Amino acid sequence: MLETWLTAYGYPALLVGTFLEGETILVLGGVAAHLGYLSLHWVIACGFVGTVTSDQLYFFLGRRHGKTLLARRPAWQTGTERILRRLERHQNLLILSFRFLYGLRTVTPFAIGMSDISWLRYTLLNAISAAIWATAVGLAGSSFGYAVTAVIDDIQRYELGVFGSIIAVASVLWLVHLRYRRRHSGDGPA
Repeated sequence: MLETWLTAYGYPALLVGTFLEGETILVLGGVAAHLGYLSLHWVIACGFVGTVTSDQLYFFLGRRHGKTLLARRPAWQTGTERILRRLERHQNLLILSFRFLYGLRTVTPFAIGMSDISWLRYTLLNAISAAIWATAVGLAGSSFGYAVTAVIDDIQRYELGVFGSIIAVASVLWLVHLRYRRRHSGDGPA
């Protein structure tokens, strides 16, 4: 049952999951690749496409509607201004690293879109960063899968329970993350 679901929906789920959230979904994809349900190369590719698409969408939202959205959501103003100040000093470094810093994945592309940084420059640096991120997180998930199989002698007997537990823990962590983000960002694009 799990194998059938992963084979049929694993890659689309990775695309949607990395578009919306990121790390947790990509780690689970790496685990599934290690267990033989998915190809690690395609897991990494889906992670790359999902995160780049999300970042580009937020960039264009900032570019086209940033001031309007900030006027409607004053709580977003502080975070956006903080990112724009950092961007003045460290443009390339910020674009290359924001996805690795907790809580900055959505607000940073939105703020960068409001700046005068060219679309082409942002896209190139964003793609480089996304490739590094997708590879690192996908490989970490695969390594985690290796650790799981090393600990459990007969993974097939326990795989549904292990995968279910991983999904349950990841879901709880994601919900805690969302609650923290909403509490600290005033329901902004963080």
